[in-house]
Amino acid sequence: MFAGTYTALVTPFRNGAIDELALERLVRLQVQAGVDGIVPVGTTGESPTVDYNEHVHLIALAVKFARRQIKVLAGTGGNSTSEAVFLTEQAERAGADGSLQVAPYYNKPTPEGLFQHFRQVARSTRLPLMLYSIPGRCGVEIGVDTTRRLARECRNIIGIKEAGGHADRVSQLRAALGPRFVILSGDDSLTLPFMAVGAQGVISVASNVIPRQVARMVRAFAAGKTETALKLHQRYYPLFKDLFLETNPIPVKAALAMLGLIKEEYRLPLVPLPPRKRRVLQATMKAVGVLK
Repeated sequence: MFAGTYTALVTPFRNGAIDELALERLVRLQVQAGVDGIVPVGTTGESPTVDYNEHVHLIALAVKFARRQIKVLAGTGGNSTSEAVFLTEQAERAGADGSLQVAPYYNKPTPEGLFQHFRQVARSTRLPLMLYSIPGRCGVEIGVDTTRRLARECRNIIGIKEAGGHADRVSQLRAALGPRFVILSGDDSLTLPFMAVGAQGVISVASNVIPRQVARMVRAFAAGKTETALKLHQRYYPLFKDLFLETNPIPVKAALAMLGLIKEEYRLPLVPLPPRKRRVLQATMKAVGVLK
């Protein structure tokens, strides 16, 4: 089961190419920090700007660098069903442990279209699949009824990353799908509220920067140590929020660059963090003890 803390891994670039040494360093830091897994080539990994070969190569690198010490939940969704099928098949061949399937974006499929899309992907692989509902980016929500229908018909659709921003959705999903279906928060600042009503962890942006602390928070709450979890949430909440001062992954890549872990490089249409917001992020990182 994909419960716990999964880091939505950034894709480090250097001079326009994938920085494999930096990627290996990031993955090893995640392993050492005790997260449960990583999600390469998702939103935070700038998946829309890598080509097919790079996408597949990034998944293979993540599997290689993780060394089976943590799980690899590969981002292989797309707005084209054939693309999602191809990338998922490649992730399975590369040795990924599962796949994260974002709702098709821009083309705004109907509930029936979403069902047919995800069912076709599920039929193409033996990998366990996590759906990913993020209507703010995709323009469409994976409805509760559609999710329930998919879970009933496709045994390998085992969970959902919920990034709609409302705890009520978690309650609805839990009531409709029962205790075995995995629900992960897609927003660091909502991890504890979501877990309070039935989520089992988070796919985290912040854990790129503070993996040990996020993993500790999630495990504390899951173990019933709510006071410990709440203190960690309150301490790092300013960072959770400021990592979204601009479109993700701009701030988190800036933060990692400040820590000397990657070169701050993006692919257009993403551009660097403006100076004023960079100063705000830097001040927050110092305030929470991440940066000296």
